[in-house]
Amino acid sequence: MTTAATASRVQLALNVTDLEASIAFYSAMFGVEPAKRRPGYANFAVAEPPLKLVLIETSEDTPGAGAAGALNHLGVEVSSVEGVAAARDRFAAAGLAAFDENDTTCCYALQDKVWVHDPAGAPWEVYTVKDENPADARPATASLEVLDISGEKASATAEDACCASGCCA
Repeated sequence: MTTAATASRVQLALNVTDLEASIAFYSAMFGVEPAKRRPGYANFAVAEPPLKLVLIETSEDTPGAGAAGALNHLGVEVSSVEGVAAARDRFAAAGLAAFDENDTTCCYALQDKVWVHDPAGAPWEVYTVKDENPADARPATASLEVLDISGEKASATAEDACCASGCCA
């Protein structure tokens, strides 16, 4: 059996403990349903951004192969503020708790972004870069408060999060 060739794309394979919750989250995150579902397994063929997302159901005591603590956050860069707004609308329609960081300087760039957390607590941002070299550039640590997965910071505004991390000094 031959299959049609696909364009190059990144594959992201994630261990998940709740496959159904993860399918619901990633369907909302990327606006597509799984391309394949099998017991304990689902994959998504995401056209934009080009991504093969694989979900593998595991128990909580089955560790992944990656280095513990290596994940900072995940993100999707879009080409415009309208792309960020579309993601925000998609998250709201799916009932996902999301919060905005608009006109924020992080990673030494001026950005607009919207954040959500997946069922395992991993933070995802959908963002656009508005200025690669802003006058008030700040490091990637400017969003550390936003990346808190305890849920306590989720209600904080972007300004609160920025100031709490010390980037407003």
